[in-house]
Amino acid sequence: MTARAHTIKIAEVVRETADARTLVFDIPDDLTARFSYRPGQFLTLRVPSERTGSVARCYSLCSSPHCDDRLAVTVKRTAGGYASNLLCDITIAGDPVTVLEPLGTFGPRGLDGDLLLAAGGSGITPIMSIIKSVLVVGRGSVVLLYANRDRRSVIFGRELAELERRHPKRLRVLHWWESDRGLPTSRRVAEALRRHRKREWYICGPLGFTTVLRSAAASLRVPTHQIHLEEFRSLASNPFEEPTPPRESATRAPLTTAAPGRSAALEVDIDGRTHHFRWPRTERLLDVLLNNGINAPYVCRESACGTCVCAVKRGRTRMVRNEALIDAELEQGLTLACQTLPESDDVRITFEQ
Repeated sequence: MTARAHTIKIAEVVRETADARTLVFDIPDDLTARFSYRPGQFLTLRVPSERTGSVARCYSLCSSPHCDDRLAVTVKRTAGGYASNLLCDITIAGDPVTVLEPLGTFGPRGLDGDLLLAAGGSGITPIMSIIKSVLVVGRGSVVLLYANRDRRSVIFGRELAELERRHPKRLRVLHWWESDRGLPTSRRVAEALRRHRKREWYICGPLGFTTVLRSAAASLRVPTHQIHLEEFRSLASNPFEEPTPPRESATRAPLTTAAPGRSAALEVDIDGRTHHFRWPRTERLLDVLLNNGINAPYVCRESACGTCVCAVKRGRTRMVRNEALIDAELEQGLTLACQTLPESDDVRITFEQ
């Protein structure tokens, strides 16, 4: 199991709605630094499974590092779901749970700008962390579009109302209840958000919701670098299991003697240490690191979660696939380790999370 995994205890289970529970965690003092986080990040939980031993699921942190003493995630039941339903139905205070350290790139780097936040259903969880953080330590204002089936399915309804009451000039909540207005459409959403098109947009929710918001943003000509997405996805891989080396890997023993034309010189800065390897041109960066015993961050290995993001400081690389990084991030030299191959003979990579 990865060294970034830790077993901690659930301190409290809070009933938010009929279908949603917030799990509050008790982090031991010796792990406090390991569990520092930014608004918008997530935890990956190991959920027991009789069929496979365990499954991994990612849940966004709804707590704020700036005003909440304990970390918390909110889990919502899903029709036909397994992990989320199990966590909602049987989890109690005192239960142990194995989790990865906080990860993710969603969320603003600064808290002083004006934001447009959009959440569909339980997509409110990372959005809630951002809202509280902005209001407590930032200077920006927030407009929140929050879509739900009906009033009863609104997670954090009372807390949002109280925050809006305490910060009337900095927080405005626009509720969208399908029971009253039907499903959101790009045209109607664009009409509601037209005056906010110059803000940074942060969108979280199921695929249908994020698609509507992206279409609305496009119709308002919101620049793509102002749009940031977090979509709900299931993991095909399990980061709590030992990674299986790819067939073509020759990373561990032959790397130091690999022919230069078939490999690149790799320098990696991670966790305060610098490592040097040969990097075969057909092998993805994450596999090179894991096969050499480097505890690199990852969750999905499919380019979707952005957990393995790193920066190219020297040389040229290319990605096989990219679903997580936007153009502005690519221009900054960011890349996904799980999808990155070397293009030049000498490459330097840094992990800065």
